[in-house]
Amino acid sequence: MEEAQPLRQEGDCHGAGERKAHHSEKFKSNLLARLNRVEGQVRGIKGMIERDTYCDDVLNQIAAVQSALNSVGRLLLEGHMKSCIVERIEEGDHAVVDELLVTINKLLK
Repeated sequence: MEEAQPLRQEGDCHGAGERKAHHSEKFKSNLLARLNRVEGQVRGIKGMIERDTYCDDVLNQIAAVQSALNSVGRLLLEGHMKSCIVERIEEGDHAVVDELLVTINKLLK
């Protein structure tokens, strides 16, 4: 798994108005490439269903898509923890830990 290396700038993750992530172009490109592959896999699964492909083969492809999405989620979570979470804790915003726990619970469902 490639290490997450988001671009870190003061005040990136929160503040007045909309919350935004500020990732390096390399990190963002990596995530987008992975998501493009997932998108292609999902289209492939749709085609398999249309062609009445054997169920076990379709299920294996679904498992591959889930694994690929989990990988994207782990990379994004790692980057989030190393930048936004650390920044907010350093600023004294300890409520971010509860927010992170809710997010992790959603990812683990």
